[in-house]
Amino acid sequence: MEFKGIDVSKHNGRIDWEKVKKSGVEFAILRAGFGRENPRQVDVQFERNYSECRMLGIPVGAYHYSYAKNPDGAQKELDFFLKLIDGKQFDYPLCFDIEDESLNGISEKVLTDNVLTFCKGLEERGYYAAVYCNMDWLKNRLEHDRLKDIDLWLAYWSNARSENIKVGMWQYSEKGQIDGISGDVDLDIAYKNYPEIIRSKGMNNFGKNHKYVVAAEKSGMDLAEAEALSSRLRDLNMSVSKREDRQ
Repeated sequence: MEFKGIDVSKHNGRIDWEKVKKSGVEFAILRAGFGRENPRQVDVQFERNYSECRMLGIPVGAYHYSYAKNPDGAQKELDFFLKLIDGKQFDYPLCFDIEDESLNGISEKVLTDNVLTFCKGLEERGYYAAVYCNMDWLKNRLEHDRLKDIDLWLAYWSNARSENIKVGMWQYSEKGQIDGISGDVDLDIAYKNYPEIIRSKGMNNFGKNHKYVVAAEKSGMDLAEAEALSSRLRDLNMSVSKREDRQ
């Protein structure tokens, strides 16, 4: 199972998304912002890229480029990112991009703590999280064993990825050419059907605004059946309330 995608930011300019879709692109990961909260650190193309993709039916995810020096900084970046994605739905993961040279000299433990702070914070709020890094970071800068529960979006610019590393997405080129985008663009492959996984679990704001009321008596269910259905709805991240009707 493979899906062809791209990841973009303001550096790709004003994108003609209709042409991008016609070229065969199946998903896009959009940069939302970078660093801590600051109006100048919102990607200026994010809102347009998001709305265009949604209008054209192109599945999207988003990423945040990190400069965090410690978990407190990662938490502040998470708070900023949450504001940028609030009210939006994403078919693909929300990703923590850790690669900046300004982080050189920081220990593997602290950098891994940063990833966990950001990604686990997303998961606690019902989002599907992933971490983006290159092969050098994966092998030498992070404690990879502590991140096995988080999907990996690996940057490895090659014709063939390393088969012994489990990835959710692979960024295989930074020199892609896609109709509708001026200049080079990053090319990606996803190895999971993320839209199906995320929507079925009600994550990334899917199903968040839906409320279901199950009336056991009117539907012919007994109490045990109603409780079983309620448990299933909770598994899908839906809100369930128990109410006793009084005559």
